Amino acid sequence: MPDIRVKICGLRSLEDVATVAATKAAYAGFVFFPKSPRHLSIPQARTLTLAAPIGLAKVALVVDADDSLLDAITEAMPLDMLQLHGHETPERVAEIRTRYGLPVMKAIGVADEGDLAALLEYSLVADQILVDAKPPKNSALPGGNGLSFDWRLVAQRRWLKPWMLAGGLTPQNVAEAIRLTNARQVDVSSGVESSLGVKDPSKITTFVEAATQDGPPILR
Repeated sequence: MPDIRVKICGLRSLEDVATVAATKAAYAGFVFFPKSPRHLSIPQARTLTLAAPIGLAKVALVVDADDSLLDAITEAMPLDMLQLHGHETPERVAEIRTRYGLPVMKAIGVADEGDLAALLEYSLVADQILVDAKPPKNSALPGGNGLSFDWRLVAQRRWLKPWMLAGGLTPQNVAEAIRLTNARQVDVSSGVESSLGVKDPSKITTFVEAATQDGPPILR
């Protein structure tokens, strides 16, 4: 499976950044959401993003952030992309994209066919789409819950924009997920942790290797 781009999200230490850089992953994700066990303060995130090497795309994940928070984040550190993981409307996505001049990735939670219409709607305003498992009702976290969805829902889909598969991916299932969906990009957070919010270097390395290794095509 050549040319697969991997995003490791929820980095919280310099060791995390160094590990992700060493694996040649494409994206490093930094979370700005206080309810998340992966939340960073702006000074913490600044230290980590400045340590990221050129070529490793730095992504700020926010949830229904207002302009004041986005101003503070974007002014404090070098970023390559904003990831919107809340209930942002298409109008808000377009507004953020224009205001900050950064590519915007919009996360869409999927549980069944009824959720697929949003993929097209947001493809018209976002630069990329992240397809994640829809969180349970009353969940405090919009993502990073370790849940997957029925990958067959997006297996034959035609896409207007680049997209990324997320939700319940692990070193053990990422190769199968890629073969089933033909995803060219994958995102993982809890699937490479030793405990909640704590990244495991060996799992990160194994995940990237599993996602990017060549393998036999799946029979449909």
